[in-house]
Amino acid sequence: MSDFLKSQVEARNNLIEQARTVIESAEADKRGLTAEDQQKIDRIETEIGQRDAAIDTAKKLAEREERAVDAARESFVPSNEVRKDSDILRAIANGEVRSHIFGTEQRTLIPSDNTVPKSFYDEVFSVARQAGPMLQLSQVINTASGEQLTIPTLTGYSTATIKSAGSAISDSEPTFSSIQLSAFKYSFLVPVANELLTDAGFDISSLIAEQAGNAIGFGVNTGLTVGTGTVEPTGIFTTGASAVTGGTGVSGAPTYENLVDLVYSLDGAARILPGVGFMMSKSGLAAVRKVKDGAGNFIWSGNAVLGQPDTILGYPVFENPAALAIGTAAFSIGFGHLPSYKARVAGGIQVAQSADYAFANDVTTFRVTARVDGKLTHASHFVKFKGGAS
Repeated sequence: MSDFLKSQVEARNNLIEQARTVIESAEADKRGLTAEDQQKIDRIETEIGQRDAAIDTAKKLAEREERAVDAARESFVPSNEVRKDSDILRAIANGEVRSHIFGTEQRTLIPSDNTVPKSFYDEVFSVARQAGPMLQLSQVINTASGEQLTIPTLTGYSTATIKSAGSAISDSEPTFSSIQLSAFKYSFLVPVANELLTDAGFDISSLIAEQAGNAIGFGVNTGLTVGTGTVEPTGIFTTGASAVTGGTGVSGAPTYENLVDLVYSLDGAARILPGVGFMMSKSGLAAVRKVKDGAGNFIWSGNAVLGQPDTILGYPVFENPAALAIGTAAFSIGFGHLPSYKARVAGGIQVAQSADYAFANDVTTFRVTARVDGKLTHASHFVKFKGGAS
């Protein structure tokens, strides 16, 4: 019994006792109820009615709370009964679920002979990172929704000066700016034959993850590399500063001196940060591999460690299929602090299906959607080489 209900019951019992005292007093005097006695009993009866109403309301509320607790207990699903991503995808395929948003998950690694399986979201982005380096080399920020995201940036540091004894110390405030990231929608349709969907041995999760990873990976990487920033992300080559222009008569190829100048045109504070490297297309890689220094040595250095990038002038080099090919007046090679580029993924990956879209072909069509944006925090943290005009 709640404290409120208990207090109302006690008050009601006290009122009943007061009414009984009035009647017993009249009986002891061997008389009827006087007008004053009647008024007192009427007042007590009114108050008893109010207490009864309060008690009734409190009891009904308690009953509702008890029913709610029972219902919650009956609908509780133990954590070990949570459906796997593959089960959710098959439920979508069967029309049991209209759509589902797959987000990032924190999965704890436990020492054992078995590896921890990847979530559907991680499978998609594992493939997407292979399609292009921007989702791997930039700083990826995952948000639950797609409202505009403001990221503050430091554009000027405080400075210290020498002061003599007794001199006033002047203010030196750092300066700040910011970038805004929204969420551009990347989406595609993938048809799957219904015969495959009804096959219990068909790995629907791997199929959708591979297709989504490739489609979204190539599309997003292009936007994060050379996007204009209007109806797509602002690419790193779009924002980066133009620093070095090559000579003429070489079809836009760089020289050893051009690459050295490119390295040292980068802001010195950015050049010492971890994550600095070159970025270029396959034609850029082919051109740079042929470059020699003044002593006739190739400046390209292969890396003997499996999975680690090769280097140029001591800095790692990454292939980006979305970067421009070597050519005249083309910004084909970039160098800078790659984590200064911020890529925002909003709301996870949404998968929905329609059995009606291609009904005549007996296929179920899946729609996969991801919302992404990106921008460089400091233009001085990424510099570009531009091929000569001829």
